[in-house]
Amino acid sequence: MREGMVEGVHHGSALVLGPDRSTLFQAGDAEVAFYPRSAAKPLQATAMLRLGTPLDTAATALSAASHSGERFHLEKVRAVLGEFGFTEDDLRTPEDLPFDVAEREAWIAAGRAPSRIAHNCSGKHAAMLATCRVNGWSTADYLDPGHPLQRAIADTVADLTGQPIAKVAVDGCGAPLFALSLRGLATAIGKIAAGGPETAEGLVAQAIRQHPELVAGTRRDVTALMKAVPGLIAKDGFEAVQVAALPDGTAVAIKIADGADRARKPVLAAALALCGVDRAALAHFSGDANLRVTGTLADHSPSNTESRI
Repeated sequence: MREGMVEGVHHGSALVLGPDRSTLFQAGDAEVAFYPRSAAKPLQATAMLRLGTPLDTAATALSAASHSGERFHLEKVRAVLGEFGFTEDDLRTPEDLPFDVAEREAWIAAGRAPSRIAHNCSGKHAAMLATCRVNGWSTADYLDPGHPLQRAIADTVADLTGQPIAKVAVDGCGAPLFALSLRGLATAIGKIAAGGPETAEGLVAQAIRQHPELVAGTRRDVTALMKAVPGLIAKDGFEAVQVAALPDGTAVAIKIADGADRARKPVLAAALALCGVDRAALAHFSGDANLRVTGTLADHSPSNTESRI
């Protein structure tokens, strides 16, 4: 909005669940399946810990990351690979440049070619290789949907979401991509955030909270948000997908239909405000002060209840 006139409209869906999985707010369709892209990485990380992969806290955070390709990201990926007897050549990520603009420009200026480790999913892939090593599984085909690793991850995704996987595709990094509903995704991230300290879910949540810069990067909005809101875990995904959850399991899941990142951030801020997060902590993420998010609040009869920031 600008001076009372609409400049742009983004359609999408958003869901806020309480700790008991009750619906606190809903906009759009929370039941239709869609591809959560990298927002599903905390679920995949949980699966790998359930399979007994002995990752330290930083490596666990990186296994759930879409990292920016900063030096500390790449050094940790190399450390994980080396610990389990692998090299960069064992990764099956596409060759890529760092995700972060500044890192990408420096990479190009240095005359460096795209590489597998620079891909933003290399931390997840290093953890996948480690999981295969621990369980005695083959590694050259670890991305095959029929591989024991990917079958186990699919089982964990279904368990955490409480729903069957609607469709399996291939993500941009080459790994299997599971179509889920917004409700299933919110349910899963809420379980992870509220997981006990000795559970795989709890260990993933602890790692994300302790190392938000590994989950994204020093110049990323997701990292800044987790630092601004104590205890929050958050993960974004391509095509404007976002999940976030508080330690009590209150959870948010968002999908902007046109994939617009400019809508993702203020909608997330509006949803977190409905969760009781201090609006002052969200001010940097709310965008246009005249944004209107329209949906249905629990215990409210109007179908166009508005949440304003």
